Amino acid sequence: MALKIFKYGADILREKLPELKELPKDFDQLIEDMYDIMYENNGIGLSANQVGKVLNFCIVDFSLYDEKMKKMVFINPKILKLSDEKIIDTEGCLSIPDINEKVIRSKTITVQYETKGRETIEDEFVGYPARVIQHEIDHLNGVLFVDRVSPLKRSFIASKLKRIAIENK
Repeated sequence: MALKIFKYGADILREKLPELKELPKDFDQLIEDMYDIMYENNGIGLSANQVGKVLNFCIVDFSLYDEKMKKMVFINPKILKLSDEKIIDTEGCLSIPDINEKVIRSKTITVQYETKGRETIEDEFVGYPARVIQHEIDHLNGVLFVDRVSPLKRSFIASKLKRIAIENK
């Protein structure tokens, strides 16, 4: 199936996705196609709504960051705990091309999610993997990384965001 990445301004990126009760028949193919488009666009994570699907899950490939890590699928992920310790780092997004800004995120998170086999897992992530998961879970809740930058920074990128939204209507 040919997927496209929905860009800033698309309504689906602002939806809070409902719990995914039943996996679609083509779920494995959808995941493969999402990895393909993610790799084509040099991403490390992608949420289903970024490819126009109202499905509460995201994919990541942590092996791009650390070869000892792996690809993961997070179905109905929820952050249970955020550490008080924060890290500021630059983020970008496949749905917001050519904009990178510093975002404050918790250094350590505890996440509950389901696997493709529908097993419920609770896991802790630290550092960059925690940042990626927070970014993707934000997507599933209709939040974009640009919503997390300071109002001043946001005013500087407002015209770029407007251009992206207009170009992708």
